[in-house]
Amino acid sequence: MTFDNAQARPLRGAALGDIAAAGRVEVPTYDRSEVSVGIVHFGVGGFHRAHQAVVIDDLLASGSAREWGILGVGVLPGDVAMRDALAAQDGLYTLVRKHPDGQLDARVIGSIVDYLFAPDDPERVIEALADPGVRIVSLTITEGGYNFDQVTGEFDSSAPDVQADLAAGAAPSTVFGLVVEAIARRRERGIEPFTVMSCDNIQGNGDKARAVFSTFAALRDPDLGRWVLENVAFPNSMVDRITPVTTDEDRQLVADEFGIIDVWPVVAEPFFQWALEDRFPAGRPPYDEAGVQMVEDVEPYELMKLRLLNASHQGLAYFGYLAGYRYAHEATDDPAIAAFLRDYMDLEATPTLHPVPGVDLDVYKTTLIERFANPAIRDTLARLCAESSDRIPKWLLPVVRERLAAGGDVRRSAAIVASWARYAEGIDEAGEPIHIVDRYADELTALAQTQRDNPVAFIGNPAFFGDLADDERFRTAYLEALASLFEHGALATVRGLVSER
Repeated sequence: MTFDNAQARPLRGAALGDIAAAGRVEVPTYDRSEVSVGIVHFGVGGFHRAHQAVVIDDLLASGSAREWGILGVGVLPGDVAMRDALAAQDGLYTLVRKHPDGQLDARVIGSIVDYLFAPDDPERVIEALADPGVRIVSLTITEGGYNFDQVTGEFDSSAPDVQADLAAGAAPSTVFGLVVEAIARRRERGIEPFTVMSCDNIQGNGDKARAVFSTFAALRDPDLGRWVLENVAFPNSMVDRITPVTTDEDRQLVADEFGIIDVWPVVAEPFFQWALEDRFPAGRPPYDEAGVQMVEDVEPYELMKLRLLNASHQGLAYFGYLAGYRYAHEATDDPAIAAFLRDYMDLEATPTLHPVPGVDLDVYKTTLIERFANPAIRDTLARLCAESSDRIPKWLLPVVRERLAAGGDVRRSAAIVASWARYAEGIDEAGEPIHIVDRYADELTALAQTQRDNPVAFIGNPAFFGDLADDERFRTAYLEALASLFEHGALATVRGLVSER
């Protein structure tokens, strides 16, 4: 895009002095040429750049972590854009925090010291991973990137790209192939294995990463698979910061407010949380010095986040979009939706949680509603509605199953599933088409479009729901919500589910 602000200057390493002199933006004060790579990160998107990369930048600014610079790696065709953006800006980018009162603050992040697009040169990526200086491989590859069956949890070895990577002599193209080949080379060379640190929104993300990477390794070589299980650490983690998709308006804002031309800045809320199991045999940065909670067991934190924040986002997204809202703050400002979300959290999600050390859950839930309502973030409901087939089974359905097992209420959870099914028809309540973003979009829409005649068609798909359609309590609650959505619409359905307190 073109920028109207002629006074703005392109973001480059050489421009940092002038940017600092202007006094509006914090810039790296450390010598980036002295920072070596200790972390290789797969999936450099907005969230990683607003979260893990910021922590390393904080540590570098404090004078530590010089051996913990980040090498970003992309494997998907869409990652070309990130390669080009970071190359044009010497790996630098602007982080803008948007506060609810409209206040903005910005800083330039310098912790990503290099970036490789794996299809350009897979061998170079593998050798970078095999370097003894690399002691952590971190992941934000999305919930769908782990390639496991939604119901059984088993690794899907039949995927074409996985099969291609398992072929003898193949140049790896997947994160599994690249990482496992690097582990094999380190083993052959007598180099200690790196730690694999998942930062994705999956319950037991480290355990899941351990399962899928070791399974891939075993398919390649059973002995290597056993070695991965016995020697590679996979700590669990919980990460939290709302980070919407960067828009052209954000780029213009950075130019107008801060005088910087940044082709791919990041905007985020002020809130930040990271709980991380302290299992790093090869060493780690002093994360705890930058506000990371290093814990023995991350499960209470991750269940809190997945079942309260992430699942509530799904409760907000489809109802809000069907009703005509397009931003999270607009939908949250609707009293019925806000009350529905709080009821879901209090009455269905919270009973499935464990005590969370140091966290007052009532305060946390109140803060969540406030975060969703932050008008400055302008988080789109379309973003929250995307890739539902990778989200609902991981975030919401575990709540449903635990509540059913305990004899508890599931009406609100079932209604969220029904709102997804209604959204998946591809038409909102004003008759406007919905662009469904989901790797199973065609299959889901085809099912949803038959549910006026066969109301259980959507939940009858065992690939996503297992045998939930056979559970009378869930099925009844789901069908009541779906019928209300058809007859009365999203907001009336939500109002009917709000409890009287």
